[in-house]
Amino acid sequence: TEQKSDRRQCPTIPPNRRPTDPVRSRSVDPTKAAWQPTPMPHNATAGPSMVPTGRLIPTLRADGYTQMALDRMLLEQCQTSGPVLRFYQWEGPWLSLGRHQQHWPHHWDELVRNKTIAMVRRPSGGRAVLHAGGLTYALIWPDAPHRRKQAYRDACQWLIDGFNHLGLTLQFGDESASVDDPNCFARSTAADLVDQNGIKRIGSAQRWQHGCLLQHGEIMLDPPQELWRAIFAESAPPPAPASIPRDGLDQHLSNALRTLWHQVDWSTHELTNQEREALASLESSSSSTVF
Repeated sequence: TEQKSDRRQCPTIPPNRRPTDPVRSRSVDPTKAAWQPTPMPHNATAGPSMVPTGRLIPTLRADGYTQMALDRMLLEQCQTSGPVLRFYQWEGPWLSLGRHQQHWPHHWDELVRNKTIAMVRRPSGGRAVLHAGGLTYALIWPDAPHRRKQAYRDACQWLIDGFNHLGLTLQFGDESASVDDPNCFARSTAADLVDQNGIKRIGSAQRWQHGCLLQHGEIMLDPPQELWRAIFAESAPPPAPASIPRDGLDQHLSNALRTLWHQVDWSTHELTNQEREALASLESSSSSTVF
């Protein structure tokens, strides 16, 4: 019999065979210390009035290859731009692997082959994240604090503020990271935000490049119970409280960032034609590979 290695590329499927969103199609049915915020991005782009400028990109719904290619492109542009924030959702259920994650359960490959999920590799670190029933964000920040713990705290405070205004108190986790469990949401480290019951609500991971920070985060809202168990062989976290809006949450959190980083002149900009062309080139050259 053929021996399978634990160290391998994640399987991919062509675009026309990627899984459909289970919300729209039921064919997929697999059985703390006090801290004062000081996150002023001091390397933001300055305009004619010398006020730093930041960019908000409208929420995009797309497949995993497109989303990861876009985040890599924005990180590449970071040295010549100010901070960027974008939220996004995924077409169908996707499992994203951390940049250096080389081991995962073999049954995940079968879930990809039968189109239950698709898999892609993130440019950021950490463990596997299921993107289904939640909201993802990417924050690109020039010249962020180089101390890892401080960078996480500065890059997450706007999330704490935003959810606090919605009645959900979040704080940083205190567990140590583990390389044994492939599931990002199995542990709550100092990079993550948990509620008062210790439930991990937001998992974050980072990538540093040329002094610029890309922080990815998954906001857990309504994790699919059956799919979660099929992937991770455990119960899914409970849904977020009803006080957390499923529609408009991206705008609410964007406003929280604007308020905290008030020294920055934030404005919303769609992708430019040049960016769309560059993104299409990235997708066509790497959509079937592991990043």
